[in-house]
Order: sequence, then structure tokens, then C-alpha cells
Amino acid sequence: MSASFYSPDDLVALWISLKLAAITVVLLLLLCTPMAWWLAMTRSRLRVVGEAMAALPLVLPPTVLGFYLLLFLGPHGWGGRLMHGLGMQPLAFSFGGLVLGSMLYSMPFVIQPLQGAFQSVGVRALEVAATLRASPLDRFFTVAVPLARRGFITGSVLAFAHTLGEFGVVLMLGGNIPGRTQTASIVIFNHAEAFDYAAAQRLSLTLLIACFALLLIVYAANRRVPEIAASA
Repeated sequence: MSASFYSPDDLVALWISLKLAAITVVLLLLLCTPMAWWLAMTRSRLRVVGEAMAALPLVLPPTVLGFYLLLFLGPHGWGGRLMHGLGMQPLAFSFGGLVLGSMLYSMPFVIQPLQGAFQSVGVRALEVAATLRASPLDRFFTVAVPLARRGFITGSVLAFAHTLGEFGVVLMLGGNIPGRTQTASIVIFNHAEAFDYAAAQRLSLTLLIACFALLLIVYAANRRVPEIAASA
């Protein structure tokens, strides 16, 4: 597909979507890794509450999440007033706001695979590492993380694909500002609303192929990881 296949606005929207997905995945991995580790290892009664909160975006309508984020991050919301007090612009209708909304919306796709992967590690390998005088931090990075790499692969790819196709959250929180918050999914909606089905189909086909390719990566990687572990 050549650049002439898309309009300049379509290319900008695609770039914003790709950038948003990449940044969201990196930040989610940093945030969700300790959260998933705690959920996998804790025996606290608060674990059920944490799991429910982490899974809430799966069942919550995206427009509802986007609406409450808009209220919170807008100029009159608590978050907006805090940003204003720090001499910064509110996050509503900005790319930073899209990142925050995308992180909340795609969080379950990272936490749940990581939690499952950490639980599959079990305590046996960690206890063996402890007998070798490995510190808790050392056990986490040298034992748990390598053994849980399947969860990292799955969570990263699923979160990227999920963020790439977001619509409700980004539209409510970011609006439809070309070059700033207008993502590929919003442009598809605009094309369809204007009865430009050819342009909508081009972008839709691009996202379809991209998401299918990402899923192929997940399944191929998950088939490969056990083979590597068995040969180690």
C-alpha cells in the first residue's frame, strides 16, 4: 500500500494511532507488571477488589469511561484544576489525555496475561532461587520475569491491537481534532458518515490486516516459548 493510497489526513491519523498504541503499551508494562505480580502472589482479601477494578474496563462501555475521564480531566474537574495549578494545560482534548484514557481502557489486556503468567511460575522456582541467596528483587528479574515472558508477549500485543482500534474513549476524551487527537478509528467513522465508503474501507482494511498480523504474532510466539523453555 503506497502513500498515495491514503489521504494526508488518513496518514496523520494512522501515525497518531500507532504512536498512541506504542506509548500506551510501554507505560502499561511499567505500571501493570508490579500490579500483576501483587495480584498473583498476595493472599490479601483485597485481591478480589483489585482484580475486579482491573477487569472493569472489559465490561464498562467505552463512552462511559471516556465521559468520566472527560469530567475529571476537563478544566473544571479535579484533574484539570490540578494541572492548571501546576501551570499545565488540562489533559482533556490532548494527546496526553488519549494516552491516559487508553491506558485505563487497555489495562485488563496487560494485567490478566501477566497475572496468569506469574501464577504459572509458582513458588518452587522462587524458593530454589532464595536458597541460593538471591534477593527478592533478583528473584523477580532473573526467575519470574523470564519464566513469564509468554504473558509479556501476549499482554503487549493485545494491548497494542486493542489501543489501535479504540473509538469510544478517544472520541469522548480527545474529541476529533485533526493532527492532535484524531485517530484512525475516528477517521473511519468520519468517512462513513460522509458516505466515503472507499476511504473508510481502505483504513478499515489496514487496521484489520494489522490486528490479524498481531494476533498471528501472539499465537506464534506462544507456541515458540514453551519449545524454548523445554530446550533450556
